[in-house]
Amino acid sequence: MRYETVIPARFVSRPNRFVALVEPQGLPAQPVHVKNTGRCRELLTPGARVWLEKSRNPARKTAWSLVAVQKGGLLINMDSQAPNKAVGEFLAARPLPGAPGLPDLIRPEYAWGASRLDFYLEYAGRPALAEVKGVTLERGGLLLFPDAPTQRGVRHLQELARAAAQGWLTWVIFVAQMKGPARFAPNRETHPEFADALARAAAAGVRVVCYDCRVTPDSMALDAPVAVEL
Repeated sequence: MRYETVIPARFVSRPNRFVALVEPQGLPAQPVHVKNTGRCRELLTPGARVWLEKSRNPARKTAWSLVAVQKGGLLINMDSQAPNKAVGEFLAARPLPGAPGLPDLIRPEYAWGASRLDFYLEYAGRPALAEVKGVTLERGGLLLFPDAPTQRGVRHLQELARAAAQGWLTWVIFVAQMKGPARFAPNRETHPEFADALARAAAAGVRVVCYDCRVTPDSMALDAPVAVEL
């Protein structure tokens, strides 16, 4: 997936979950939309180099959206919508682990039980579900999810486990929005219930996979598998 118009800026502050104050090159400080409502405290630090996407809506209050940030040697896409777009492209081109090939049908946003999961798939008539989780938290080369408690995420895992028990193919796909770290684990310290739910889902037959991404300031694409440690 690719952005059309991207410029660099310097991060100043984050007044709330939806807005950041930044200084684009050659321009005065201005508010921009943050395309990630997570905490991102380890990413959005004063003086951090960030990248902004130009909004296509001229009537919007903020003309730009913050989509990427430099953290040391890592360029991290932090657009919460990017993982689903990148996975959609991936599903059409590369088979998931355990899949019998490419899906015959890819349908985003599928209602299942009390949840809306990211993808409904079919393989020769066999139904499948895939849920996508974007990962922006990295500590010492280890990718971690979530960066804040997520009861919604726990419910998604429970729904996937229920589908697996009914014979559906099921995946939870963790998308590392960066290139470099080689290991992923659930963030038990932040949300032990999510870590336990992930282990139960895996035991029920849900395939837990993680991929890193090739990231540039104006693009992101799934790349290589990352080792998962439950």
